[in-house]
Amino acid sequence: MDITDIIQKQRQFFATGVTLHVDYRIRQLTKLREAVRAREKDITAALQQDLGKSAFEGYLCESGMALSEISYMLRHVREYAREKTVPTALAQFPARSSVKPMPYGTVLIMSPWNYPFLLTIEPLADAIAAGNTVVLKPSAYSPATSALVADLVASCFPPEYVAVVTGGRQENAALLEQKFDLVFFTGSQAVGKEVLRHCAEHLTPAVLELGGKSPCIVDETANLPMAARRIVFGKYLNCGQTCVAPDYILCAASVKDKLLQLLQEEMVRQYGATPLRNPDYGRIVSEKHYNRLMGLLDPAKIVKGGSSDPAALQIEPTLMDHVSWSDPVMGEEIFGPILPVLTYDRFSDIYTLLQDRQKPLALYLFSQDRARIAAVKDRIPSGGMCINDTVIHLATCNMGFGGVGESGMGSYHGRDGFNAFSHTRSILDKKSWMDIPIRYQPYHHRPYLALAKLFLR
Repeated sequence: MDITDIIQKQRQFFATGVTLHVDYRIRQLTKLREAVRAREKDITAALQQDLGKSAFEGYLCESGMALSEISYMLRHVREYAREKTVPTALAQFPARSSVKPMPYGTVLIMSPWNYPFLLTIEPLADAIAAGNTVVLKPSAYSPATSALVADLVASCFPPEYVAVVTGGRQENAALLEQKFDLVFFTGSQAVGKEVLRHCAEHLTPAVLELGGKSPCIVDETANLPMAARRIVFGKYLNCGQTCVAPDYILCAASVKDKLLQLLQEEMVRQYGATPLRNPDYGRIVSEKHYNRLMGLLDPAKIVKGGSSDPAALQIEPTLMDHVSWSDPVMGEEIFGPILPVLTYDRFSDIYTLLQDRQKPLALYLFSQDRARIAAVKDRIPSGGMCINDTVIHLATCNMGFGGVGESGMGSYHGRDGFNAFSHTRSILDKKSWMDIPIRYQPYHHRPYLALAKLFLR
């Protein structure tokens, strides 16, 4: 079906008002949940084909989290969609004030390849809960999962309600030329800029979930064995192809050697002595990304890992030491299984080192010093933050997830997800049984001005 035709039919369907009814939204979310449950094995197979993900990782990080978001919306959508009374200012008496969430209309969701199922289905659930019609554009870099998503969505919804457009750059460009009521994009900063430029042409609001170089700070008070275990988990999950993966470690110079030793032990503990033979260790998504990552490796600075298999597009979990801020690996978001380690001498140095850099999507701090933790929370901006752990702050429906500055704008998950796909309309219902004449001309300055000052202060 032609893209223009899809959008026109979705606008017509939205105009019928069917999606405004919460019961309808609940029925559609239920359909989606049952379809995901029924296709669990197919989802696992598609993720294995695209990224080499194991069944456990595929469920833990993709289909399971998508089900969690759908179930959360099913439990809360009635409450979130309800019109709510808010206090009315004395100057507006007699009246009732309220706020009511309204769906934007026809929205576009563009999802990435690194978590191709989760990052398509999760925002879809939020958009459905909010009452929108949806055009989904999954990534061309994850063709098996994109095809599965298209088939799953078609089995649940008519295209005038939810439609999937597959393809690559040509289809992306064609979609961005269209007028949508909201665009939700997850991907790189470079493509995010293009999306925002196109949205500006139509004055279309956008939610951008981007990335960046997320620092992992480790001070001398940290529980180093626990820090090493959790850093290795968060960094090498999905072969480092995670937007909130710790991009690099910034640790106290006094504990660097001990931390490096523990990190190496954890790499063996979690991935084995020969990670490329580990059936649960995935691969890089494409030859292009594989070659880019290999170009970031400096053999002289590798302390563990670094081996690769170009035929399988695999790179071992890799640890680099003696890295400087000017090294190629520090010049861009790594988005792969390479972990550079840098140091600081005094904890106060971290503020200088980080203050002029782009605001990251995530910030990690391993410390037992409560004063330092409080100071970092106040002084270093980031989209989200995890203290004494990595990555897991996004795995909850009770907190929004999103970036700030260069790492994105807007947030979603749970209530924030519902709000991301809704416009909150302010409504004043003025009563007609009384009309206070203070606002009308001609003004009687003395008595009316005194009343105005009483109301407005």
